[in-house]
Amino acid sequence: MEKQYQVIEETGIHARPASILVKVAGKYDSSIQLEYNEKRVNLKSIMGVMALGIGQGAEIKIIVDGTDEKEALQSIEEILKKEGLAL
Repeated sequence: MEKQYQVIEETGIHARPASILVKVAGKYDSSIQLEYNEKRVNLKSIMGVMALGIGQGAEIKIIVDGTDEKEALQSIEEILKKEGLAL
């Protein structure tokens, strides 16, 4: 499963929201990848997410593959919206 989002947060996906996303992703068995500018990182890795330098207006894609992929993608989407990070 995969879904695209646009980052709306003024400061992009910086340390605090990145750590929240990593924490949520870590609860699931599925492989969860974050894609930005044709680069893919493990969403369970704070260093990987921070290395992407995702700013406001960025188009990102979340790719989830595994037994609990539906729940994982739903939780990540809820966090993106609740934290005002992306639509």
